[in-house]
Amino acid sequence: MHPVHTLRFFLAVALSALFSLAHADSTNRFCPDLLAVKGAPEPTHRGEFTFSPYTHHWSQNPDHKKVVLVAIDEQLPGDRLCGVSFFSNSFGQPSVYVYAGQQFNNLMGVPQLFAKVTGGLMYGYVSPYENKVPLNYKGFNPAIIPAVGYKLTQHDSVQVKFLGTAALMFSYGRQF
Repeated sequence: MHPVHTLRFFLAVALSALFSLAHADSTNRFCPDLLAVKGAPEPTHRGEFTFSPYTHHWSQNPDHKKVVLVAIDEQLPGDRLCGVSFFSNSFGQPSVYVYAGQQFNNLMGVPQLFAKVTGGLMYGYVSPYENKVPLNYKGFNPAIIPAVGYKLTQHDSVQVKFLGTAALMFSYGRQF
């Protein structure tokens, strides 16, 4: 399948998932129930919208472009989450990351401090930049992204995502 058609397919799936999340009730979940923890209390927030306006690259590559990201997560019982993010990668290519993960609250006894780790499938690093991410096959590659965040209010947070040896991504999250 041509990369443009593949990206369109993933965008259609992601938009369908976002529509499903926006119209979800307790019986119609965005993420599979297999991620749910039996007996865990329901989260106080249904989801989180994330925006990242800035990424700091460790190396100064003249091919690097501005990275902008928007993401939406569904919060699941047991501090689990799943979601999708859309971004322009470091080389200006439209990209998508579909993921599931875990949030760890109250780090080091600080109620506002948390960590997240997500893992999933990313698409977007295509020719001539397909070798810029590991295990890339026709634009698809697995990804694991750890993050540390600080809750500013009950609904607002700031986060730093660690993008391997390449960069740090700074973002704002709004829970709803």
